[in-house]
Amino acid sequence: QVQLVESGGGLVQAGGSLRLSCAASGRTFWSYVMAWFRQAPGNEREFVAAILWSGGRTYYADSVKGRFTISRDTAKNTVYLQMNSLKPEDTAVYYCAGSSRGALVPTPLMYDYWGQGTQVTVSS
Repeated sequence: QVQLVESGGGLVQAGGSLRLSCAASGRTFWSYVMAWFRQAPGNEREFVAAILWSGGRTYYADSVKGRFTISRDTAKNTVYLQMNSLKPEDTAVYYCAGSSRGALVPTPLMYDYWGQGTQVTVSS
């Protein structure tokens, strides 16, 4: 059973930084794509960034490109999202997701596994 557990959310002022972590367990993730999505109240779940577990190739939403960085530590089975220059519009619940399909895609339906989410609030 795959488990994804997020941590690192919190309250930060605009312009600040946070690092989210996603601890993955339950199988070997070598062929997987891991991603971060976010969902603000009243909005649909929105793609943020994705990374190929093998090789580390990345893909970002335009709204976070240049501010956020996704990375993974294969020894720790953990995926990170470093968020810099945060804006109030980044406020949302952030979810870690995993896909066995091996493609860097921004569509939530393509992801098989989800964490419980962690709240990020950016004050102005």
